[in-house]
Amino acid sequence: PLGPSEPRKVVLLEPFVHQVGGHMSMMKYDEHTVCKPLVSQEQWFYESLPLAMRQFTPQYKGVISVHLKKDSLGNLNLIASPGLQTEALLDTIHESSVTLWHKWATGSERALVKWSHAQLTKTLKDSCPGKMLLRTDLQYCTDSLLEDANGNQPERKSYNPWGLHCHRQHLNRMSSKYNENKLHQFLLLENVVSKYSYPCILDLKMGTRQHGDDASEEKKARHIKKCEQSTSASLGVRICGMQVYQAETGHFLCKDKYYGRKLTPEGFRQSLRQFLCNGNHLRTDLLEPIVLQLKALLSVIRKQSSYRFYSSSLLIIYDGLENKENAAPLDNHPQGPFQKTNCTALHGAGHSKVDVRMIDFAHTTFKGSKSNHTTYDGPDHGYIFGLENLIKILQNISEGK
Repeated sequence: PLGPSEPRKVVLLEPFVHQVGGHMSMMKYDEHTVCKPLVSQEQWFYESLPLAMRQFTPQYKGVISVHLKKDSLGNLNLIASPGLQTEALLDTIHESSVTLWHKWATGSERALVKWSHAQLTKTLKDSCPGKMLLRTDLQYCTDSLLEDANGNQPERKSYNPWGLHCHRQHLNRMSSKYNENKLHQFLLLENVVSKYSYPCILDLKMGTRQHGDDASEEKKARHIKKCEQSTSASLGVRICGMQVYQAETGHFLCKDKYYGRKLTPEGFRQSLRQFLCNGNHLRTDLLEPIVLQLKALLSVIRKQSSYRFYSSSLLIIYDGLENKENAAPLDNHPQGPFQKTNCTALHGAGHSKVDVRMIDFAHTTFKGSKSNHTTYDGPDHGYIFGLENLIKILQNISEGK
């Protein structure tokens, strides 16, 4: 919270470039915080979160107001004003406060490094012509930044095209629906990948059922069909998106939800293996820590009576940048250079940092959640089924099956 003497500042929201799944635009608020449009059911979930689940969810950081603003070039930007207390704002949302807010916005915007969606898209297009627009394209757009003052090429950053696709859609939806003065509420959440140099992320849609209690008949039928035609029905889990850092090329390999929906159970198993493969070898060092965290999560979920995590995702995250002791040089391997891509298992010492986090609770229901829905008994068996299968498959990979 800002002290009384501090000037109000505004924050220009940027797309969150590590969004691999979902359809809501995630925005980057600052290095350690992302934000997304507020859905009251999700806010209520975070505010009454069982203590045992905290280590498996992003930290909830409150609510901010956001509005749409066109810059002088006609680009749409989302501007957040963290100093404004949402509740107070809603009580006094007279013209005067909105005009005042615009004054702050325009004043401090000049101090911001101008960032616009159009500029970023152009940079991406220039650096990988024609590829940006392919939804399931495997290559990994790289932003070839200009040289810095000493003429060095700064570290190249890869962007997963999925987040930009969501962002563009979201801005277009907002601009056609609302005028610029309209305030939108966004949830602030911990950026769970900020501590990773090259975040490798697997987004898994969990459970055998995806539709919320509030779904229309048409939506319900659509979701049931997606589950039946994917591994959701058979395994209780399906891939919703992923990005895997490839050590050789310095790019991320990206897959989206359309790819994940088409997988057979065997294809799902292979993709899980691919998620743990950096192009040179299988990161076997990650298997045990991932399985341990999934087992810990499983025991927590088994104890949560009345919770149903419909349409919720589970993120598995690790760093594409390896601990040196885990990566033995490839030259020592007898198979020669030709089979590099087969991802042979390397057994390294040391334990690698991994994160397992549940996200997306807009359709989560539980006893005491404010929405008018069915109250369920016992734990979420569809979710448990998915976790058990995930653990089993990872254990098989670990045993070299």
